[in-house]
Amino acid sequence: MKAARRPVRTRLRDRVAASDPGLLRLTAGLRTVGAIALALAVLAVLGADVTHLVAGAMAAMVATFAIREKQPAAQAVTLALGLPVALASVSLSALLRPHVVLGDAFFVVLIFCAVYGRRFGDRGTALGLIGFQTYFLTLFVGAEVSALPQLWGAIAVAFLCSAVVRFAIVPATPAGILQRLRQAFRARLAQLISAQIELLDAGPGDVDRVMEHLRDGTARLHETALMIQSRLEEGTPDESTARLVQRRVADAEIAAERLGLLLLTARSTERADTLTLHLPGAPAPSMERADSPDETTAMLRRDLGALRALMLRPPAEARGTALSHVRNRLLGYRDEENLPRTTAALQDVFRGVGEAARAVMGLRMALDGPQDESADTPATARSREELDAEDAAIDAGEEVRPEEELTGLRRPTTRAAVQVAVGSSLAIVGGEFLSSQRWYWAVLTCWIVFLNTASTGEILVKGYRRLLGTVFGVVAGIVLAGLVGNHTWTAFGLVLLLIFAMFYTAPLSYTLMSFFVTAMLGLLYTLLHTYSLSVLLLRVEETALGAACGIIAAALVLPIRTDRRTNELLGTVLERLVDVTEGAVDQLSGGPAADLLDTARDLDQALGDLRGATQPLTHPITPLRARRNTARYVVALLETCAYHARSLAATAELLPTHPSIAADPRLRGAVRRTVRNIEAIAARVADEHAQVEVETGPSIASLLEPGAEGTSRYGRITGRVLRHLERLDEAVVGLARPLGVPVAAPKR
Repeated sequence: MKAARRPVRTRLRDRVAASDPGLLRLTAGLRTVGAIALALAVLAVLGADVTHLVAGAMAAMVATFAIREKQPAAQAVTLALGLPVALASVSLSALLRPHVVLGDAFFVVLIFCAVYGRRFGDRGTALGLIGFQTYFLTLFVGAEVSALPQLWGAIAVAFLCSAVVRFAIVPATPAGILQRLRQAFRARLAQLISAQIELLDAGPGDVDRVMEHLRDGTARLHETALMIQSRLEEGTPDESTARLVQRRVADAEIAAERLGLLLLTARSTERADTLTLHLPGAPAPSMERADSPDETTAMLRRDLGALRALMLRPPAEARGTALSHVRNRLLGYRDEENLPRTTAALQDVFRGVGEAARAVMGLRMALDGPQDESADTPATARSREELDAEDAAIDAGEEVRPEEELTGLRRPTTRAAVQVAVGSSLAIVGGEFLSSQRWYWAVLTCWIVFLNTASTGEILVKGYRRLLGTVFGVVAGIVLAGLVGNHTWTAFGLVLLLIFAMFYTAPLSYTLMSFFVTAMLGLLYTLLHTYSLSVLLLRVEETALGAACGIIAAALVLPIRTDRRTNELLGTVLERLVDVTEGAVDQLSGGPAADLLDTARDLDQALGDLRGATQPLTHPITPLRARRNTARYVVALLETCAYHARSLAATAELLPTHPSIAADPRLRGAVRRTVRNIEAIAARVADEHAQVEVETGPSIASLLEPGAEGTSRYGRITGRVLRHLERLDEAVVGLARPLGVPVAAPKR
């Protein structure tokens, strides 16, 4: 019975790991709810009244979610500094409450300082957030000067409970988070392989659905790889180990994405475009019928399932003759062993399975330590030797890219602080007209719409989402308040449930988070005996006013237009693309070794920033459909370029240790046109009047001497490098049309 239950637990664990990489959302929710519950329990034992119970709960929530440092020691310091900041903030709020004008003026100054403090990193952001939220807390509970000692005590208890939960009850070390992120990467890799198996078996009517699964799986795997990258420095014992894990994760990601592209090509009745895998909603290519799979298809399905099993097998069970036999069979495809007699496209898929199996073995060696070598075949031993040689060749040195130091109003934190201060001033004035008691809701919304936004369009979308979530949350708050009635501890229990849902869904949907916040506030008003339908409707009005004030301030005060923001980020992406492409090709041409993986991750990060900045352009509510389609198309083309550039970088990293890859000086000249085209597009993005054009001409392969395109796997240059260069060149030319760059006619 025990053996029968275990696979179910394993599958459940893998699903949870894949849906919440690193369990970061679960940890945030449990920590916040645990801190609030503990604070409520302690305050109840101490005999606190309902008002101070609510204040303690809100302070515990703020003390928990505000702190974002990764190292526990840094978290402890920030939490210790946050307590005096919170006490000073509530004291000033209570003292200034009778003096309306002076209190409002100080609130605006506090908001400016809190936002400006972001320039000092996570600690400055946390202390600013604590100062603002505890000032707001005092306004919410209506604290008087005479009640300050009790309020200080409630806040001190809340901070202490937050520390106990953070460091003792729900601890999370950088190494532990990284370990869980590794598990999430494995689970998402297995999910992507499952989507590839679906693609193998998909009939004509299922292709669109399966392609969406494939795109989602590829994007989720890439997201997890970037999350691992951000945690490597803190979660590994030394820089060499960090770079080893980084390389193995990159290899596995590239191998899995390439396998999907090869499978897509094999199933398509015509040449499959790489863009198909990166453009959401793109029409799926026509597929050959798979109603009666032949022996080769069944063999490929079996091998894809075996590859998924190799990835998911726990370290304790990753031994045995049967598992070694499966691994050896898959790795043999890399050396042309046992390839079925079938079409060239399908044979490429089997080779891709072999490359993915090698990447999986390298990932297991990096994450789980030495593997069982007793049943290695020559092909497996050769793959293992290659991996060992790569590990030995890792250079721990890292070149840090200097960043431009912005000053004055050019600094984003300064600009945002000025904008929020102006918007909050408008919100205070307008909020006072709506309600002299609850005007602060408008200020809170104005503050929140500026968090993690950098352009007017992003603020507009965030304000819309908050208003939408608030409207639905009011309805839920009315229903819950009616059900709870005067049952205090039932209300607190529902508050805890809503807070957990709020933090668990926050990274997924801002609208959902706003919904849970508003529903929770309905219950808090019930606890404070200030609940009424008019209060919740006022909440909607104040939210709409605060969002409008934030949008007005963003549009009129030191504005950053969405077009300007996206153009700046697009220029950065193109610059990073040139860095990766030139660095990889230079190394493949015989140049010195460079830190290509970090350069590739810089490209991925820049592309992620651009993807986030284009959300206002691609949001469903945007009325400019053509512009939305253009933005999605450009981002998808850039993702295609990034994939090929990453693949070139990964191949170049193998150059010192693989006899099958040799430097070819001809590549340096062949890629010049592609680099010139990227630079021309970047020049047009920076200056729309720039007189530039994109060149077209013969294929990359034809620029090399005859015979290069057909070189074998063990020739001077692999066909894979040529294919990536060709596809990169085509994707760059494809960028010219939507970005308005003229394309020159091919030169004879």
